[in-house]
Amino acid sequence: MARYFKEQDIDEFRECFYLFARSGQITTLDELTVIMRSLGFSPTIQELVNYLKKRGGKMSFADFLDVMHQHSKVENLPDEVIEAFKAADSKNTGFISARQLRNLLVGWGEGLSMREIDNIFREANVNNNSLVRYADFVKIACAPVPDYY
Repeated sequence: MARYFKEQDIDEFRECFYLFARSGQITTLDELTVIMRSLGFSPTIQELVNYLKKRGGKMSFADFLDVMHQHSKVENLPDEVIEAFKAADSKNTGFISARQLRNLLVGWGEGLSMREIDNIFREANVNNNSLVRYADFVKIACAPVPDYY
């Protein structure tokens, strides 16, 4: 699996795996769910059930890396978010107002704080009165956070 992931990613996966699978194996759906979601993935319950079932109800770290590789090919968060924006873009302009984007970011899912949104806007060079090309914004917002933050 080392050929599919960076060493840093594998270290993060290992740390999370052993934090929640203290016996060295994942044996419950809850363990697998918590681990994958803690790592930023959003598998469905059916996907999780299938992953665990294919491995006989037990999953070692090597099995887990295989699952992470499989799932990372299926889940592509930036594309999914762009598709959600496109669905709401009735005129198919590719843009959203900064004010509307701010409202969405406050209200979607867990919701971001104004400070978090200000930081994202600053990183993406968005001012409050501008139009935002949402495809570009999503690429910036979904980029990994650098270690120096």
